[in-house]
Amino acid sequence: MKRFKRRGKRIKEQDASLVFQFILLRLVGVWLAAFLPFHITFLQSTTWEWRDLQVHFISIYGLVTLFISLAITAGCAYLYSRYRYDNFKQVIHRQKLAKMILENGWYETKQIVQESFFKDMPNQKTKEKISHFPKLYYRYDKGKIHIQVEITLGKYQEPLLNLEKKLESGLYCELISKELHDSYVEYVLFHNMIANRITIDEVLAQNRHLKLMEGMFWAYDKLPHMLIAGGTGGGKTYFILTLIEALLKTNAKLYILDPKNADLADLNTVMPDVYYKKEDMMACIDQFYEAMMARSEEMKQMPNYKTGENYAYLGLSPHFLVFDEYVAFMEMLASKESTAVLTKLKQIVMLGRQAGFFLILACQRPDAKYLGDGIRDQFNFRVALGRMSELGYGMMFGSDVQKQFFLKQIKGRGYVDKGDNVISEFYTPLVPKGHNFLQEIEKLVS
Repeated sequence: MKRFKRRGKRIKEQDASLVFQFILLRLVGVWLAAFLPFHITFLQSTTWEWRDLQVHFISIYGLVTLFISLAITAGCAYLYSRYRYDNFKQVIHRQKLAKMILENGWYETKQIVQESFFKDMPNQKTKEKISHFPKLYYRYDKGKIHIQVEITLGKYQEPLLNLEKKLESGLYCELISKELHDSYVEYVLFHNMIANRITIDEVLAQNRHLKLMEGMFWAYDKLPHMLIAGGTGGGKTYFILTLIEALLKTNAKLYILDPKNADLADLNTVMPDVYYKKEDMMACIDQFYEAMMARSEEMKQMPNYKTGENYAYLGLSPHFLVFDEYVAFMEMLASKESTAVLTKLKQIVMLGRQAGFFLILACQRPDAKYLGDGIRDQFNFRVALGRMSELGYGMMFGSDVQKQFFLKQIKGRGYVDKGDNVISEFYTPLVPKGHNFLQEIEKLVS
């Protein structure tokens, strides 16, 4: 019973004019509550003759009270729109959902014969009446919209099972999960995604869950390896530095590779294992791979080793290889060198989870040429920042993804796949002006 109580308000066919009903009933109610007290004595004593009513309400007193009551009504409407706008937004959403079903024809009708005014006269007129309206429920809870749709194996099952594009664009929301339950499917959307953006101080790693937004975590034990893509000016570098700073607050060991000798390469002045030369980077990849293989063997020799448990169960620290401008690095290599690097990286993404060796790989566009042999599919957490082409989004999230991508001129904005094949809007943690990554990382390292 608890599940059905939490489904929310059912969408009905008459909800197609819900906004008008909502405004009319409430405004009229407020106006009457403000207007009638001025005239209650008159209304109780009058004989309700039209002339007396006309004289009273068109008098100066009647016009003044009318103006006062209208001003009170306008003031209440303003306060409601300012402080309870979310409630009104829910009404708009419910009306849109009702119109969606009606305008797409996702309901069943039957023909009924209209009765004539004269019972003894035959009447052949018929009209359509809705005989079945899909069960669709709407619930708003803590910034999230829950929409549940009953699945009945009817002819409208397919569109009701694939509502995400319509819901995102029509309600101006972002889908964060879609779950199929027994007899119904539930869509969960964020109404105002940017409101869930956090600051860099709030980015914490606890129990191997790295917080990136309110309600959004990178559980790197369960979703190993992160792929970050984005062009210049999209906020990719600041996001990587934020990840590095947050991971250094834990017992993690980090290796940093920056083939362009840019921002990440500057970290070599404050922390070890930062490389930007080709030979050093290739040696680091070999070292990271060898350390992973060695730990895999050592774990099995530990007395408290248990089949199925990972490095954290044995009290070992995670290792992260942070690789910026990966495609630029691969283009520096000869054919044999490129093959050797790809082989090592493939082993890391395939075997690293159990041993606690994770890869954070960033590039402008994840071309299949340098992420072949299924490597790209092993990145369970994917972030695309800034402006990207449809081809780029296809490389990141798959060419068959059912998602409409929109550009907003906000630095650090993009899209994320948290490993559940649901693409949602994403905002990197805010970095305040004056925040010095080198100084903060030096403090953490020392």
